[in-house]
Amino acid sequence: MTRAKRDSGRMIQAGPSPAETVMVRQELWEEIRRTSARESVSVSELARRFGVDRKTIRRCLRERTYRSYQRERAAATLLAAHEGYLRERAPAVDYSAQILFQELRAERGYRGSYETVKRFVKPLRAVREQAQRALLRFETPPGGQSQIDWGESRVRFRRGVSVQHFFVMTLGFSRRAFHLAYPRESLRQFLDAHEQAFAYFGGHAREHLYDRPRTVCHPGSDGRARWNATFKSFADYWGFEPRLCRAYRAQTKGKVESGVKYLKRNFLPGRTFVDEVDLNEQLQQWATEIADQRIHGTTHELPIVRFQREAPLLISTAGQPSFWLGMRATRVVAEDYLVSYQTNRYSVPFRLIGQRVEIERQGEQLVFFHRGEPVAAHAALEGSHAMRIDPAHGPGAIARNQRRARSTPAAGAQCADLGLDVEVRDLAVYDHVAAVGGLENHP
Repeated sequence: MTRAKRDSGRMIQAGPSPAETVMVRQELWEEIRRTSARESVSVSELARRFGVDRKTIRRCLRERTYRSYQRERAAATLLAAHEGYLRERAPAVDYSAQILFQELRAERGYRGSYETVKRFVKPLRAVREQAQRALLRFETPPGGQSQIDWGESRVRFRRGVSVQHFFVMTLGFSRRAFHLAYPRESLRQFLDAHEQAFAYFGGHAREHLYDRPRTVCHPGSDGRARWNATFKSFADYWGFEPRLCRAYRAQTKGKVESGVKYLKRNFLPGRTFVDEVDLNEQLQQWATEIADQRIHGTTHELPIVRFQREAPLLISTAGQPSFWLGMRATRVVAEDYLVSYQTNRYSVPFRLIGQRVEIERQGEQLVFFHRGEPVAAHAALEGSHAMRIDPAHGPGAIARNQRRARSTPAAGAQCADLGLDVEVRDLAVYDHVAAVGGLENHP
């Protein structure tokens, strides 16, 4: 049943009421089908979890491809010519009837009232809110999913105020979370935080849900997301399935979003810290004594209690070495015989210019291999855009070694046997000559 109102002498029909606009957004459709395929649960159980009617669940399971809800076209009205535009444009302006009304008047020649647009948009907004609430309520089975995100906040240290980035991984079933603060959100720190979280929980969930940071993916030429190659190798190495929120739909990871807000509202206010080490120590203590021990607003249980049911179903990571220790990265040696690795550069023997080398992290050291044989080793640099150069790797090292060999007694004896006069010079002379242009220019 629709409502009607006369506007400028013509009959205007408003959009249907929220009860008439029963539809499932694509995110819900995907989650319903994914859950049904992964778990043996009834239609009634799915309807309860997602907060939708059982008929809707059956339709989602029956249809192999997503089909958006299509309302019966309203009778001819002032908005009839703009209905398609409104439905497509409304999500982009956050369902603002005022903005839509202004655009219709300015760009599409609409002469009706604002109230008419407002009534049309209202049920669309109600459907959006219903879908969001259902997504936020979505419950995953123990060990099924983790949600990962960053939060950013200004923190007071003794040296002054500093912006810190908080990595948060929340287990979907128990709501137990791991937190770690970093000065920046680099790929190295992002993956390191994962491994520390795995050690903290004693394992990881089968599926990890992310927003779309550059450390996870980047847009391809066709507009579709492409995995960051290092991140995808990391996921394959640890054996979890990465998933992305739909573009502009970050609320699908509402569990971790709530965890970030909780950290900012409950942990940070009123606290000061000596330095980054003290910050993470206090954060760990807060997580253990406060966050794990609170009654969660959605589950109505302590996260640490629910975790006891989830822990046995996590994929164990015990005994598996760090990703950085377990993989080798491949690089091509540049013309300056330097190899770029994680924004820093390291020297290798100059004879390898233009060839491929492999890099393996071994504790705090990077070892460089060529054709399976180690050719260089450096202590790993912290920070970005720094260099570590071994003088023995440059072409000058060969010249120095040859000069020193010729100036030894053994070398002199060999020349005497050949009937050659050898002038013995101080090695400093050769170093000076090499610096000003080479032996061929020395008198």
